[in-house]
Amino acid sequence: MTVMDSIAPTPTFSEALRVWLRIGLTSFGGPAGQIALMHKVLVEEKRWVSEGRFLHALNYCMLLPGPEAQQLATYIGWLLHGVRGGLVAGTLFVLPGFFVILALSTLYALFAATTWLSALFFGLKAAVLAVVIEAVLRVGRRALKNDVMRGLALASFVLIFAFDAPFPLIVLGAGVIGYFGARLTPETFKAGGHGAGEAEMSSPVMPSFARAAKVLALGLGFWAAPVLLLGVMLGWHSVFVPMAAFFSKMAVVTFGGAYAVLSYVAQQAVEHYQWLKPGEMLDGLALAETTPGPLILVLTYVGFLAGFRDPGVLSPLGAGVLGAVLTTWVTFVPCFLWIFLGAPYIERLAGNKALSGALSAVTAAVVGVILNLALWFALHVLFAQVGSWTFGPVSLPVPQLSSFDAKAAGLAIIAMLALFRFKLGMIPTLALCGALGMLVRLSGV
Repeated sequence: MTVMDSIAPTPTFSEALRVWLRIGLTSFGGPAGQIALMHKVLVEEKRWVSEGRFLHALNYCMLLPGPEAQQLATYIGWLLHGVRGGLVAGTLFVLPGFFVILALSTLYALFAATTWLSALFFGLKAAVLAVVIEAVLRVGRRALKNDVMRGLALASFVLIFAFDAPFPLIVLGAGVIGYFGARLTPETFKAGGHGAGEAEMSSPVMPSFARAAKVLALGLGFWAAPVLLLGVMLGWHSVFVPMAAFFSKMAVVTFGGAYAVLSYVAQQAVEHYQWLKPGEMLDGLALAETTPGPLILVLTYVGFLAGFRDPGVLSPLGAGVLGAVLTTWVTFVPCFLWIFLGAPYIERLAGNKALSGALSAVTAAVVGVILNLALWFALHVLFAQVGSWTFGPVSLPVPQLSSFDAKAAGLAIIAMLALFRFKLGMIPTLALCGALGMLVRLSGV
């Protein structure tokens, strides 16, 4: 029996709380790094769950919309100490990053016009471009195992890039194709990445219709209550109601992680709602890359700026904080709902080949969506002016070649060399490019 197969006694609640806080404070590096951290702490060091149980839970979380690492923490917390364990684990996974991104968003809103901060973000944007390109390659290697998957990725890229197709529709279409495709040719739509393990621990509760109805009612109630309260207090035409509705929709369709949904959020928040400018979306992603917790916390930054710039009867800072809290609430409350509602059925879901096929197809389509995000970022990092060319239903971005920024391109190349050639890591690469950006801008090089 290996160390990872030998399970230690169930920890006390206070002991688990300290470990979840430690994980929340050190969960840098995106979902891959966060999952690796939890595996190291929970499976190898503490031996609270076995290797098989950890992978079994991860497979379930991969089927869900939302940040899979945060949901995995919630699931294992629920497994160890029931609902209160899941609430503590999932909340502590998010809370440190939330406070950091809230503080950074406040500084950004107040001091974005200052020379030193704009110089810092000049370098960070170039590094973010390299990070997104790395995400395209990482997810692509895992998901695009055959021509069908590559075709789905290409189709999703064309749909969102040229036809501005809604991200939820792309996710739905890919899921339907994968669900029925797996019934016809299971090998074509076989899920890649994480293997399924044996689940030797039983569920803390037995699934039942009565329990599911209760969890659903409570979850939906907590999800909607702040939105209804703000609508009554501040008016249904305030910025907070459409903000809550938009990010609630994102919580339901965020398959494939933050990079996938950011493309759609960037389009809607920048072009439709005009909550922020294209460059500011890049700045937000740079901020989120430097904080612990899920990358999807970039939505907290978007919510802050939306409230800050349309405060209504509130002060700008008060509205910004309220927008950040509201966005975070409607983004993460559904994550707890998915876990508490579906975890008792994990055995059935984990073995369902049709659902695994749907996940595989969605993941393949997400590669195309992330590629669109990388191209969108590249155009706005490397060119100061980007127009558009429209012909019927086709709308393509067209950069103005004379506005090409050679310095930004140079920093992007340095960032890619640091990530791909020298394996420097995300945080050191961001720090390096931020420092170089300040040097270039402030020195006039």
